[in-house]
Amino acid sequence: MSIWHEEFTLDHVISLRNNNMNKHLRIEFIELGDDYIIARMPVEDITRQSRGVLHGGASCVLAESLGSIASNMCIDMRKQKAVGLEINANHLRPVADGFVTGKTTAVSLGKNVHVWNIDIRNDKGKLNCVSRLTTAIVNLNDDDAKTNKEMLETLLSKS
Repeated sequence: MSIWHEEFTLDHVISLRNNNMNKHLRIEFIELGDDYIIARMPVEDITRQSRGVLHGGASCVLAESLGSIASNMCIDMRKQKAVGLEINANHLRPVADGFVTGKTTAVSLGKNVHVWNIDIRNDKGKLNCVSRLTTAIVNLNDDDAKTNKEMLETLLSKS
């Protein structure tokens, strides 16, 4: 059984999040399951730190992108939004090239707070970062509710 509030598809996820920082870091959403989302990010100059390995901040961007979109997909976006409250990351091993792939799964989906686990692995499947994202669920004001309702209806009509 799906944890998502709507019958979202991978194309919906891509439409919602394939912009802004995700676009700049070339984050690609590649799989949507009933209770998880997977995305990948290249390890290249724009995501490396000065010593030639994946920047920890880039891993955090991947983790927050995954957890944030997942959290928003679990609520009625016509009335609420999920916003990042806290993120932590343990960087376990360096990655110098290829891709890293993150998978987010829910730890807790409360009324006001969601907690997400994001495991990020290198091309060989080895864990290089474990992250946890906490989001706050907040009610939208009338203007934001109207904007979100229009956005969501447009998005879902493209099914």
